[in-house]
Amino acid sequence: MFMLSLRSIRHRPGRFLATLLSAFLGAVIIMTFNSMHDTAAQDGVDPTSAETLSTAAGVVGGYGTLLVFFAVASTLTVNVRQRAAELELLRCSGATPAQLKRMVVGEAVVVALVGAALAIGPAMLGGRALLDLFQDSGQVAGSVPHDFGPIALISGIDITLLASAGAAFLAVRRATRGQEKRGGARKFLACAALLAGAASVTSTFAFSESDAALMAPPAYGAILLSVGFALLAPRLLEGVLNRLPLSGASGWLAVRNLRERAGHLAGILMSLILFTAVATATLTMQAVESDTVEALGITKSIDDKTLETLNFTVVGIIVVFVCVMLVNSLYAATSYRSREFGQQRLAGATPGQVLGTVGVEGLVLTVTGVVFGALAALAGIIPFTVVRSDEVLPGEVYGIGLAVVAVAAAVTLGTGLVTARRMLRTPAVGAVAVAS
Repeated sequence: MFMLSLRSIRHRPGRFLATLLSAFLGAVIIMTFNSMHDTAAQDGVDPTSAETLSTAAGVVGGYGTLLVFFAVASTLTVNVRQRAAELELLRCSGATPAQLKRMVVGEAVVVALVGAALAIGPAMLGGRALLDLFQDSGQVAGSVPHDFGPIALISGIDITLLASAGAAFLAVRRATRGQEKRGGARKFLACAALLAGAASVTSTFAFSESDAALMAPPAYGAILLSVGFALLAPRLLEGVLNRLPLSGASGWLAVRNLRERAGHLAGILMSLILFTAVATATLTMQAVESDTVEALGITKSIDDKTLETLNFTVVGIIVVFVCVMLVNSLYAATSYRSREFGQQRLAGATPGQVLGTVGVEGLVLTVTGVVFGALAALAGIIPFTVVRSDEVLPGEVYGIGLAVVAVAAAVTLGTGLVTARRMLRTPAVGAVAVAS
């Protein structure tokens, strides 16, 4: 089966580009920040610098692992579902479900290994740039040299391989099991994440306004709530579709397509929810903290500067990474519909109606992801703001929220419409014939 995995990659390498890009970016993030552990472990590094570097590596390392898993899982899920006919043919030819799992997992491991290897050079450069950022802000001594050692290398390769293998196993497992057996584990994990997130944001009220760890419970709570909503993405989308009063050809087709493909679009919706929640919550809470400190005339400590740098760095990483996830997933999901678009045009739909359908689908996905992501973010923002500044809803959330929504809408609608427009350049008869 391993040889079959290699043959599959050599035969159609294009289908694995999205997975390769996700694994590459994930490995860059993990190696870049874990190189701070190697740097902190060097002889002669002062305790303050070592603590700052270790904190940065520890905090972002957890985010990086989560992002790698979700990114690779979303691209692999689309990949496996698009290969349903191929996998079914292999099963009819005598392949067992276990053999199919080994083949798909083997493909994912090979692609992840290539991605991790390609990430080593950029991660070295990224680690040096990150260290320069800490040194320029006075959080790390200027004499500390960057070290890309075994912690960065081993953790980057291991986490990328494990996340890719685990995501591939889950994707092919869903594809080879009956529909009636699906969803139990996802529902359990979603409920656990929602309960843990609610408990975390509630615990914010146990802290005082001057507590250095005040931002941690609401931030982690918002992330856990967004993970819970993300795991429930297919159910949430179905609930929204049941209440949409859309009319017209494009609206009717969009609702019908989304309802039939709710499971296929889960990865896209998961990315939107996570992006909206984490970016809005982190940036808003950091803005409230900075404005409160400025209003009180307090000088920021090294720990405050470290936390601020980490927050902006984490959000920047998430923005770039999730945008890549969305583009990968949307491009793969839309380009795979060439035959569907051709059939719609042969049935009488105009190119404008097809594009209108894709636009409505993207709009519904964007609104659904933004709404549930915003709910998770507000669940963390409100307790933090109440404790830190005696307000309920901070004014900073409006501008930040609009910016986050604008990015989400631009990426989702832009990628879907541009890809669909490209697919429509192929004549309808040719699109149906080639896809068949």
